Amino acid sequence: MAGARSAATRLTHSSLFLLSRAAAAAATRRTNLPSSPRDYSKMASSVGGNGYSDVTRVLFCGHYWPASTIYTKEYLQNYPFIQVDEVGLEHVPDVIQNYHICVVKNKCIDSDIIAKATKMKIIMQYGVGLEGVDINAATEQKIKVARIPGSTTGNAIACAEMAIYLTLGVLRKQKEMDTAVIQKDLGLPVGETIFGKTILILGFGAIGMEIAKRLRPFGVKILATKRNWSSNTVSCDLDGLVDKKSGPEDMYELAREADIVITCMTLNNESVGIVDHKFLSALKKGSYLINIARGRLLDYTAVFNHLESGHLGGLGIDVAWTEPFDPEDPILKFPNVIITPHVAGITEYSYRTMAKVVGDVALKLHAGEPFTEIEFVN
Repeated sequence: MAGARSAATRLTHSSLFLLSRAAAAAATRRTNLPSSPRDYSKMASSVGGNGYSDVTRVLFCGHYWPASTIYTKEYLQNYPFIQVDEVGLEHVPDVIQNYHICVVKNKCIDSDIIAKATKMKIIMQYGVGLEGVDINAATEQKIKVARIPGSTTGNAIACAEMAIYLTLGVLRKQKEMDTAVIQKDLGLPVGETIFGKTILILGFGAIGMEIAKRLRPFGVKILATKRNWSSNTVSCDLDGLVDKKSGPEDMYELAREADIVITCMTLNNESVGIVDHKFLSALKKGSYLINIARGRLLDYTAVFNHLESGHLGGLGIDVAWTEPFDPEDPILKFPNVIITPHVAGITEYSYRTMAKVVGDVALKLHAGEPFTEIEFVN
């Protein structure tokens, strides 16, 4: 079995390598730069005098999530005209003027930093979250801002699997099981089954849909909120997948029915702290809360107080209020709280796929080709 996995990994890496060589060969053969309907080729034509630059430079912000930089460098290792660098978060403002593409990760790219990015063409995320980017400032500087759609890279699936993992972890009392092993106990603790539970998914986007698909076989009732339920915003048949759906305005009503809440909504000004005292108080006593989206969706004080009172039965989070999270934070002292280090979307498949996307964006920017792998937000 291990040999089969190793062979599959080699095959995946070989396929990505061959795809990258083909992309570069196609780029170097072209003498006439194509234009796209949205005229993205003009972005590349300003990189160098003839539409090409000696080197197109890609900046990765910060040393966290190191596989993003490593895998992108591996994908582009045979293209000397693409340079990939990683610098510490504090050094980004000092060097950003030298780069054409910026992969932000968890760096806040504000208007002051954007003003220094005189060569920048694209600011993008290694994933979907762009809440740290001043999109208006980028637009004023004629810099495009983009995300990598999670539905095309395996990111949404990976996040959905992590949501299931955290849900089962709090239900089966992971911390208490670890303690029982250390103390050589058997038959403890007594956990709960997911079967028969009512689960509320806050934010029924790509990740929410993948969560629902994986929850359904467990024999649960699924509730979900989404701002717009029109057919062109939902990429799957909801019949048999969601038992009750509504907009965010009805989330308190749905909370009263839920045994488990999974948050996977986008963070914006309206959603910061949306899981607050009012929402948590609406839950049944002993309900569970799972967060795989952004830490600031949860009001820290409200969550802490409801854990302390016992009203909240457990908390499973892959994201925290500040990151990296303080391992001595009091909220982690509760035996019914489990945390993972922001790895929900990080799998070999999803990260290799996103590395290919970033690499292909760099190659296409260098060659003056239109982009098809990313989603622009401005």
